[in-house]
Amino acid sequence: MIRKIWAIFRRDLKVNLKDSIALYILFIPILLAVLINLFTPGINETTVGLALLEGDNTSQVNYLEQFAEVELFKTVEQVQERVEERDATIGILPENDRYYLMTQGNEPEGIVDYAKIVNSFYELDITIEDTNSELFDFERTVPPFKKTLVNTMILLISILGGMLIALNIVEEKADNTLSAINLTPAGRLTFVLGKSVIGVLLSVIGTIALIVITGFGTVNLLQLLLVLLVTSLLSISVGFIQGLTSSDIMTAAGSIKILFLPLLAGVLAIEMLGDKWQKFFYWNPFYWAYKGNDLILSQSGTWGQIFMYSGIVLLISGIVYLFLAPKIRKGLE
Repeated sequence: MIRKIWAIFRRDLKVNLKDSIALYILFIPILLAVLINLFTPGINETTVGLALLEGDNTSQVNYLEQFAEVELFKTVEQVQERVEERDATIGILPENDRYYLMTQGNEPEGIVDYAKIVNSFYELDITIEDTNSELFDFERTVPPFKKTLVNTMILLISILGGMLIALNIVEEKADNTLSAINLTPAGRLTFVLGKSVIGVLLSVIGTIALIVITGFGTVNLLQLLLVLLVTSLLSISVGFIQGLTSSDIMTAAGSIKILFLPLLAGVLAIEMLGDKWQKFFYWNPFYWAYKGNDLILSQSGTWGQIFMYSGIVLLISGIVYLFLAPKIRKGLE
């Protein structure tokens, strides 16, 4: 049975490597990871950047480094070049006995004000000891927005796994090989398992690539894989239905996009709605998968919590599968 499943998977892989749409789906996790890194800052990048002259005033540099990311340059021209780059770095340069701020002109007002304040504090010799404020460290290593994007993309990759299955089944129908499944020793179960392998592998490998590239490589992979696998069951079921009922590739790819609606609903419910509205989304498996992944990405989830969320996702996905199973069997006849 394993050899037959492997043969079905190998055939799907060869076909997908020659098809432009399937090939795009296979590599989209890496593309998503690169885009997330490009358009979301890290914690250090959210710090105000200041550009100063090297060797001008060591005490000033030491003072400002407590409150901002300080870069040193040898000449005023180099400082100007740094200020003119696409980020919001502010130059602080000497003029007679005072200092002035060099800006590009399109920096956020808050960053410019911050640079003015910290430089004024230095000139007034105000230190941290002069304040009665307290600093609390929540030990976050990545900005929350980046974690939200990565979490959402993990769920999206699981849907892409179902889409890939649908495309492969449509291709089988186009080659008139699907109707011969009942005449082969492989059997329906072997065929279903063989077709599911590439979707599951895309979800697993794509997710691992995503979290490694985006800087979440230290999370508990076993917890992440558990949530990912139970979430993929729903995508696999829908992928089979859409593949069996669609007449062409574009129809299959478009039909499985219906899963984007519950995915977005679950994410928006958690991130934007109050507690009193959460109960209206308990039916949504992506809602629970998102909560589980959030704990995993923040490295604060216990196995008990992950098992609970995974169990809920598995239960909902199982109910959906029981509803779709007769249609899948009929489509394979």
